[in-house]
Amino acid sequence: MGPPPEGERAFFWRDGSLQPADGTLPTAGTRLSLADSWLLSDGRVRRVDLHRQRFLRGCAEVGSVSQETAAAFWQAALGTLPRSGDWFPRVELSAGEPGELRLRVRPAPARGGPVRVWVSDTADPRTAPRLKGPDLDALGVLRERAVERGAQEALLTTESGVVLEAGFASVLWWDGDRLCVPSPELPVLGGVTTAVIQERAARLGVPVSPREVPVEELAGREVWLVNALHGIRPVRAWMGTSMRPGPALRAPEWQEWLAGESGEVRR
Repeated sequence: MGPPPEGERAFFWRDGSLQPADGTLPTAGTRLSLADSWLLSDGRVRRVDLHRQRFLRGCAEVGSVSQETAAAFWQAALGTLPRSGDWFPRVELSAGEPGELRLRVRPAPARGGPVRVWVSDTADPRTAPRLKGPDLDALGVLRERAVERGAQEALLTTESGVVLEAGFASVLWWDGDRLCVPSPELPVLGGVTTAVIQERAARLGVPVSPREVPVEELAGREVWLVNALHGIRPVRAWMGTSMRPGPALRAPEWQEWLAGESGEVRR
């Protein structure tokens, strides 16, 4: 246990209500069964309903807290969030029986633009790829390795080199006028931002193709990393490979649209 970082507040779910932490928090390395986070700007967030669905679905899969408890915690967490400023709150379910539900209200990190991506030369370190939480520490170590190589993110692949996702973002790419995503049959996390983008693609009549492709298929293509914090970030460089990215022709219009998709949190 340790004190929360400067500017961060934490709450625990105890006796049917959220209670402020007593000045200590579980330290890095504390095992999590689940975690979910999103960007909150002046009380507005992008599709918090989808974050709720993913978190409650994960709670049901883990099974250490009831759906009623998880839903009550979620509602209380939303009611605790600040109404002004930029924040990056995270809800957590600790590992173990019974699981402990926690809320961390954290200042939002700086948002990034075009991103340099290291094609990882190590095995996928995740143990539960379809759940967000259990592998955050391992993915953090992987991102540190990416930074050492001049990148900001690491690309995960299967043993045979099929594209999965980045450590902390989903991967999308364009093949002509077709938007491509990794096949849901692959071990990938269901990304909220990816879902929102696919919804718009459907409205516009843009075909979306789930695919299983080797990394080399991304050469020369417009590739995006997408997540709740940064939104859409086009890949500007591939590290650890001779591949070159394609020009980010579509990103600006989609970024402008996505920036306007946030709505007020309903408490």
